[in-house]
Amino acid sequence: MSTRRGFLRSGALAVFGIGIGGVPGFVARAAAGFKREQLYKKNKILICIFQRGAMDGLMAVPAFTDPYLQAARPTLFMSAAKSAATNPVIDLDGRFGLHPGMKAFETLFREKKLAIVHGIGSPNNSRSHFDAQDYMESGTPFDKGTNTGWLNRASGLMGHEATPFRAVSLTNSMPRSFYGDQAAIAVSNLRDFAIQMRGNKMASNITARSFEDLYDQASSDLLKSTGKETFSAVKMLDKLDTQGYTPSNGAVYPISPLGNALKQIAQLIKIDVGLEIGFAESGGWDTHFGQGTDQGQFARNAMDISNSIAAFWKDLGATLQDDVTIMTMTEFGRTVKQNGSGGTDHGRGSCNFILGNNVQGGMVHGLVKPLSIENLEDARDLPVTTDFRAVFSEVADQQLSLHNNEILFPGWTGKKIGVMKG
Repeated sequence: MSTRRGFLRSGALAVFGIGIGGVPGFVARAAAGFKREQLYKKNKILICIFQRGAMDGLMAVPAFTDPYLQAARPTLFMSAAKSAATNPVIDLDGRFGLHPGMKAFETLFREKKLAIVHGIGSPNNSRSHFDAQDYMESGTPFDKGTNTGWLNRASGLMGHEATPFRAVSLTNSMPRSFYGDQAAIAVSNLRDFAIQMRGNKMASNITARSFEDLYDQASSDLLKSTGKETFSAVKMLDKLDTQGYTPSNGAVYPISPLGNALKQIAQLIKIDVGLEIGFAESGGWDTHFGQGTDQGQFARNAMDISNSIAAFWKDLGATLQDDVTIMTMTEFGRTVKQNGSGGTDHGRGSCNFILGNNVQGGMVHGLVKPLSIENLEDARDLPVTTDFRAVFSEVADQQLSLHNNEILFPGWTGKKIGVMKG
């Protein structure tokens, strides 16, 4: 099902920053008029964060009482003991802990707003970053020919009118998850705009300094037919002041790409432009060497993602928190045994985090057996015991009221795991 209003009736529109500074003048004229359309009020919102590079789930949420993990990671293992040489792991339930860099998650977990799913991953055992990310974002782990992303299909299943800001990715380019027929936007910085358009009669990549420039140059009937709607919709950003924005409730975002992305998503939610699916990325999780424990590459990434998400949640405040669920994802996990360069290699199962008031929080969901050799996949990896589609479908169904897994995840017939309430 296609939306009536959208940047394109087919294909995707990517908007990205080019550093020209300031919101173009034509953007600043019509937000108030669109705001009067109550049709888009109080939508539920799903925010997805892709941890690119394959996060080590056993470092993020270690089974810290497991002697096999300690033996497999003589220099990477972290204890929960206060007397440990490193900052101790945060004991969540007596078996699983939380990396000390993710301390910002602890309160959310104790408040039962944050859930963790362990042993999650793809049934396809590819250890290629490119292939595994592609399979996860398309939602079809055994079909390379799928040309749409699962979040784009989710957008098409919503069954109601939408603004062109229904699906927004705060990234430099359109993520694979948003590929498809439904309108979507990718923008790296809401202050700076350019247009890149695919899949029409114009050149495959067109860049212009303003929507008007592109419209004036257009020979595409597709673009012209939606041009007026496009201009009007973009003007909804009239009230957005990214430079002067002060987060609510004392929230402090990390100065990082993810922190900046989530801060801008919070602004889009607050000015009520009709956002229903947001997307952001966290990079640097490919820790082949120098992974570290409470210091190092992993610890820096752990602190950034947890502090960014916690700041975003705090910034939303109690009223908006009721409408938002945040879910992380990563293409696969890493080997149980550390390698010779103080890192871990490409593995299988990992974990993800789900935050929201409608989440069965305060629990580590999923099945993780003792990490002895006989319980590992290929005698080296944490097995995938929860298909990512079981979690993604449950979160999307509950948050966005979709309930059509045949379209959302074609070919999948599995069961959900109870990570959401209701």
